[in-house]
Amino acid sequence: MEQELAALIAGMRADLATLDDARRFFHATYLRTTEAIADEIDRGGFVDNPWVSRWDLAFARFYTDALDADRRGDAVPGPWRIAFGAARAQPDQPPLRHVLLGLNAHINYDLPQALLAVITSEDFDNPSTRRMRERDHEHVDVVLRQRVGAEDAELAAVSRVTLLDRLMGPANRMASRRFLAEARRKVWHNATVLDRARRRGAQTATLAVLETLCEQRVRDLTRRGPVLITLARKGFGVTLPASP
Repeated sequence: MEQELAALIAGMRADLATLDDARRFFHATYLRTTEAIADEIDRGGFVDNPWVSRWDLAFARFYTDALDADRRGDAVPGPWRIAFGAARAQPDQPPLRHVLLGLNAHINYDLPQALLAVITSEDFDNPSTRRMRERDHEHVDVVLRQRVGAEDAELAAVSRVTLLDRLMGPANRMASRRFLAEARRKVWHNATVLDRARRRGAQTATLAVLETLCEQRVRDLTRRGPVLITLARKGFGVTLPASP
């Protein structure tokens, strides 16, 4: 495993051992998916494995920086403020809800920024490079879909599982796979909108629009009621207007 990625995973494992509230549910899920991506890189499963490694590091740092800031009591971006706040204020909520709060904050808000950090405007303009990046972006979704069943089992091990939960399990796993695919399509769109804003010097303003949209989506998911039904009604992910 590449040295920086190995150090990231080691740091996340150390952080997990010290998290004593509901933030640990998303953290543990994200740690396992980061390990799965690292394994796929080691296997040579991507078109451009070194690029995916750089992207994965950039992506993870948005979360770990937010977590570190939250633990210090410093300000964090709006989507993470809602997700972390819910972990403290709603510790009785099912672990799945806290995982989905973190996923919405991280995928919807952090991932477009991570793509921008490792894809230049020139790369977006080069059809061959752009398609290669897009293919690897899509392949990450394949790796994550393969993790859904295992993550369901991990959450069941730390949750109070009812008969209804067992009956709904297959539907929930199917929904999770659909939501991930939906979110990734929207993330790619949002990254291209941010790139256009970067070219005209409007990236900060456009990012502020994305933060507001993502914060509202995470806030929606903190309300009482089945979280997957909320996602089915409102969708997983947010869409930046073409010219925010």
